[in-house]
Amino acid sequence: MKNRFCVYALLVIFFVCGGGTAFPEEALRIAVVTGGHGFEEAPFREMFESFSGFEFAFVELKEESEIFEDITNWPYQAVVLYNMTQTISQKRRDNMIALLEDGVGFIVLHHAIAAFQDWPEYRKIIGAKYWLEKTEENGVIHEKSLWKEGVDMKLHVEDAAHPVMVGVNDFIIHDETYKNYDLEPGNHLLLSCDAPTSQKEVAWARTYRNAKICLIQPGHGKNAYANENFRRLLRQAIQWVAMK
Repeated sequence: MKNRFCVYALLVIFFVCGGGTAFPEEALRIAVVTGGHGFEEAPFREMFESFSGFEFAFVELKEESEIFEDITNWPYQAVVLYNMTQTISQKRRDNMIALLEDGVGFIVLHHAIAAFQDWPEYRKIIGAKYWLEKTEENGVIHEKSLWKEGVDMKLHVEDAAHPVMVGVNDFIIHDETYKNYDLEPGNHLLLSCDAPTSQKEVAWARTYRNAKICLIQPGHGKNAYANENFRRLLRQAIQWVAMK
């Protein structure tokens, strides 16, 4: 009862003050998963470490998906996927689904949209399919998805009232665009982009089983990591997916 009262009090302060992010008394434990794609590690870590209210564990995959090998005593409220690894065994698939059943939230950040290409359920989890190669599937030809670095992306907030988007304004980010990925039904659009090299839908929220999912397409490098609107978006997305 005492803990519940404390959380309630924090939420009241949050809404009365009209800004910031309310957190429970204990920091939320978050796994940040990398591997299979290069990135600028120092500014990436600094971005996460600037977020208060969290304890981040940076997990670099060595065997493609080993974080899901044994989920006994799983310590994390949420997972940020920033990997582009591909191999995931049936056991690890089942364990990831079990975490989602238990309400563990997932952020799918930038190139993680293209992870686990041979696992059909992954697209249902994250809400999209990025095609690394031209592919025929069930008699339908899917053209290879596209990417372009160094684009000034004008991002438009589609739902300013969503918890992920509170306080985030339309902004420009110098980043890498993706285009020609397929979308699953059930995505709640948060951010859109009208750049010719970008898909319109660049951030969304959804649910899978009992878990909250948020996919954020931008996030390629230090220009994105340093952008204050991007930081706020990512921080609030992590909090949203982690809180049951």
